[in-house]
Amino acid sequence: MYALIEFAGKQFKVEEGSSIKVPYVDGKVGSKVNFEKVIYMDDGKNKMVGTPIVDGVKIDGKIISHGRERKVVVFKFKRRKGYQKKNTHRQEYSILEVGKVGKAKKVAKKESAKPVESKPATKNEAAPKKAATKKPAVKKAAPKKKAATKKPAAKKAVPAKPKETKE
Repeated sequence: MYALIEFAGKQFKVEEGSSIKVPYVDGKVGSKVNFEKVIYMDDGKNKMVGTPIVDGVKIDGKIISHGRERKVVVFKFKRRKGYQKKNTHRQEYSILEVGKVGKAKKVAKKESAKPVESKPATKNEAAPKKAATKKPAVKKAAPKKKAATKKPAAKKAVPAKPKETKE
C-alpha cells in the first residue's frame, strides 16, 4: 500500500512506516503532522486518483528530527565589470515518519429548514429588467474614400552642357 501526497509544495511517494525528508516544518520533535493532500492512493485492491485530491483519506505522521543540508555556495559575477559576490547558505529540513493511513471524518453540513424566499423590489432597489429583444444587425456602408491627392512630380535632371574644347 502506498500513496502520493503533496506537502510543502512538493510531491512524495509514501508507505506506512517510511520516512521522508521535507523542507523545515515548524514543530517540536515528536509532534504530529497530518498529510491531508493525498493525490493518489493504491491499497492493493483499489486505486484512487484525486481530482485534484482524494476525498476522505488522511495520513498521519510525526516529526523525527530536524537538520541542515550541506553548505551551498552562491557565486554571482558579471564578466568584464569587476563585479563578484560570494555567499553561502545551509537549507534546513525535517525528517517525518509516515504513520497510519486512515479515512478522515466527514463533517455533516447543516441544511436550513426553510428555503430562502425572494423579496419584492422596493424603491431603493432596482426592479428586475425584462429580457430585451435583439434587433437584427444592420450593416452600415463603409465611408467613401477620399481621392488621393497627387504629389508634385520630381524635378527632371537637366543634362550637363558639353565642355567646350579650345582649338
